[in-house]
Amino acid sequence: MAFNDDEKPPASNAGSTKGLVTIKTPTYSKDDVALTADAVTAVVELNATSSTAVREGLDLVAVLDVSGSMEGTKLQSMKTAMHFVVMKLTPVDRLSIVSFTNSATRLCPLRSITQAAQTDLKAIIDGLVAGGGTNIEVGMETALSVIAGRVTTKARSANIFLMSDGQQNSDTDATKPDPGTVSVYTFGFGKDADHALLSNVARKSPGGTFSSVPDGGNVSAPFSQLLGGLLTVVAQDVQLTLTPKTEEPRDLDTMFVAPGTDYTQTTDGDTGVITIKFGTLFSGETRKVAVNLTLLESTDTMGYDAPLAEAQHSYTAQQGLQNQTPQDLLINRTANPSEAPTSSKARAVLAEMARRQHAEAIGEARVLADAQNLDEARYKLADAQNALEDIVLDDGQKLVGMLRAELLQLVGLMESQELYEAEGRPYALASETSHGRQRYAARGGDMDAVRLFATPRMDTYLEQAKQFEKDPTAPLPSADDDVKQEIAANPLAAISAPLAFYIKAAIQALQEIEKLVTPTNN
Repeated sequence: MAFNDDEKPPASNAGSTKGLVTIKTPTYSKDDVALTADAVTAVVELNATSSTAVREGLDLVAVLDVSGSMEGTKLQSMKTAMHFVVMKLTPVDRLSIVSFTNSATRLCPLRSITQAAQTDLKAIIDGLVAGGGTNIEVGMETALSVIAGRVTTKARSANIFLMSDGQQNSDTDATKPDPGTVSVYTFGFGKDADHALLSNVARKSPGGTFSSVPDGGNVSAPFSQLLGGLLTVVAQDVQLTLTPKTEEPRDLDTMFVAPGTDYTQTTDGDTGVITIKFGTLFSGETRKVAVNLTLLESTDTMGYDAPLAEAQHSYTAQQGLQNQTPQDLLINRTANPSEAPTSSKARAVLAEMARRQHAEAIGEARVLADAQNLDEARYKLADAQNALEDIVLDDGQKLVGMLRAELLQLVGLMESQELYEAEGRPYALASETSHGRQRYAARGGDMDAVRLFATPRMDTYLEQAKQFEKDPTAPLPSADDDVKQEIAANPLAAISAPLAFYIKAAIQALQEIEKLVTPTNN
């Protein structure tokens, strides 16, 4: 199956690609470390620009379940959500629709979303009819063929939305198709969907997440959240390289990435260099990598700043590779280390580690609940709630509040095995993929309570989706209109990223000059 009939869109929003993704100065779980053998956790943080003036064009394939179980309100809700998607897209973006029952049908090629295309696509959506089985595998294969057959790929982000409400046909396997570099975002609609399967499909792709949509739920809202991200992709092929410092005298003994994230990671057996691949970054997103470091006993008797490793990130934007200036992982070694961390930066690192333990507890509680051990699952979540009391942050405890709300909702969904299987399991699976990918996922139910990893554009689209569900005939601003509103609210946002990049480069150049002209003490 080969498709080579994608429409050629206009060029995507171009501009300076400098500083679209920046790296913060690493932070540490301790304010300092001992001269004796010691250990510390460092957090390396990448931040995507808040500006959406420069973004990649979106190529989206919507893979829609129109099996017999979708008949009625589910199908109508999905149609409304797809109307929202079509109305938000711009001519820079392209959409193809694939429907599936026992077989799959590509209903249109990748269309550049002009006014004429909007009219055609809405007619296609309105014409969807439910009936037949649920062959998710062939739907995925068709969508991947649409993407693989694209003629125009420059500065474009390829993604799949997959929605299903049922169990896959017994003779099929939806996890079989290989998404490669394509991000797949899955949506489980209602209690009868195979939520675990859809979660696995999403996790097999780079950056993909699973979202839960309860029976009778508003489908436009969860669709809007991922759409808000995909219409603000500022960088692709984002990766971080961690290189250990091995020059003698050496301080670093071992270095490894702490568990709790779900990204492609490789370690060079000879050099110890760790490479982490994140895929795309949406405007306003953050990626935190926790690195566990053990230190050798120092031969020095005086305090000093110990170089442990070097962190360097890179990304592509508008199809150009951007290699960024390396950032040193450097910590003070002293004969009298602090007994407990007191700085806000150290507390933030401990909070990040606690968030990862919180996500791990959710996964463990899900496994217990799947085995019908609901009491033990609730105890596991109660322990996680108690652990949150020890976190002290300078952000008004916003993170703690959302983590607490997440646990409270999940505990409530474990009151009975029936309720857990209908809503608790999909909630837990969505939470796990969200935490693992550090990307927002709809957990079902109240989408306002837990906004972990949501970006400003997602917040805007959530309110727009709510209004759209009330009145789908009302005017809806396009993604271009959203950009104009954001620039009007913050005119400097579009130039802040490249400006910060050049200022940082100038400072680093001055520091290098200072090293050359400052005499050394022999």
